[in-house]
Amino acid sequence: MADKKAQLIIEGNAPVELPVLTGTVGPDVIDVRSLTATGRFTFDPGFMSTASCESKITYIDGDKGILLHRGYPIEQLAEQSDYLETCYLLLNGELPSKEEKAQFVSTIKNHTMVHEQLKTFFNGFRRDAHPMAIMCGVVGALSAFYHDSLDINNPQHREVSAMRLVAKMPTIAAMTYKYSMGQPMMYPRNDLNYAENFLHMMFNTPCEIKPISPVLAKAMDKIFILHADHEQNASTSTVRLAGSSGANPFACIAAGIAALWGPAHGGANEAVLAMLDEIGDVSNIDKFIAKAKDKNDPFKLMGFGHRVYKNRDPRATVMKQTCDEVLGELGITNDPQLELAMRLEEIALTDPYFKERNLYPNVDFYSGIILKAIGIPTSMFTVIFALARTVGWISHWKEMLSGPYKIGRPRQLYTGYEQRDLPANRD
Repeated sequence: MADKKAQLIIEGNAPVELPVLTGTVGPDVIDVRSLTATGRFTFDPGFMSTASCESKITYIDGDKGILLHRGYPIEQLAEQSDYLETCYLLLNGELPSKEEKAQFVSTIKNHTMVHEQLKTFFNGFRRDAHPMAIMCGVVGALSAFYHDSLDINNPQHREVSAMRLVAKMPTIAAMTYKYSMGQPMMYPRNDLNYAENFLHMMFNTPCEIKPISPVLAKAMDKIFILHADHEQNASTSTVRLAGSSGANPFACIAAGIAALWGPAHGGANEAVLAMLDEIGDVSNIDKFIAKAKDKNDPFKLMGFGHRVYKNRDPRATVMKQTCDEVLGELGITNDPQLELAMRLEEIALTDPYFKERNLYPNVDFYSGIILKAIGIPTSMFTVIFALARTVGWISHWKEMLSGPYKIGRPRQLYTGYEQRDLPANRD
């Protein structure tokens, strides 16, 4: 793996030889671990040029618009697979056989309920609390209810914790919504699939059980697939960092939820709707497009372009088709906000300014429109992202613990005072 070498030449010092590591695909990586012996280390804010770990789970080529889970293109998984099969793939490395898939689905269904006492935990939150604040607290508190799977050095415990988290996140997410609405919390139903069950717990009540639309359930499942994992992003790196300290899996996932909450990360689709509110009406589009093109104007069009993808976001292509299906199913033709979103999409796909800069609509743009159309409030968008991303987080956590690892300890470039003494007389 390290058959090549790089030399670091620092003026006045002997060259430092560094191994060059080669992965399956992607650029070579210079191994700088031996640098500390020279009394130096690298400086890389945002970790834009630093690989923090070795992983076999997800690969992204942002220049080419490629996203692979265990080698399978995201477009194929979204079209030919479903969320729980994708979960199995991420967790185990291979697609399941028919029997393995049935067993996995059965296990998930048997873990969808949460401890009954957990319901009382919600009463400690204000009714107007942000759903992500509740999610952080409730998921972190799961370790107080499930003591039998907290030994991180036990592979069976890690497996049980993974199953519990994937199974219970839709239940907790729906409970969070119901609590904010003042409605009774709905128990999961084992006769429904993963996405259908989530929509059932979100929108049904004890006095009225409505059938779940297959089109909306399929759209929800695709949203889950497209958000299941995205390599070493901020929240996944947070989960790995927390896990490197030996923290229990529920605490690690709660840490991931906290990182995801940031508007620059998981709050992006929520920011899309906020932007549409700011624009207000189709008649204002030209003014705001001009503001977006003005480099001196702080206004940004949210949901266009992506930090990683310098070409089209491969997930957005799937989401656009799903978006059209959902709007057609619901017969939404006169929603001003959705009309505004569609007009912005048209401009982004045809205006030379956006095309030259690859500022295409990304997955957040379309998923925000879909979730709004389904009836999910904006405050729940990031909760659904956390629900979907849990399997990615727990897959990376399991991968890290399955081999040798060190507690994360980034270095710093210190620019503060040198050592100084307190004044002798401070009266």
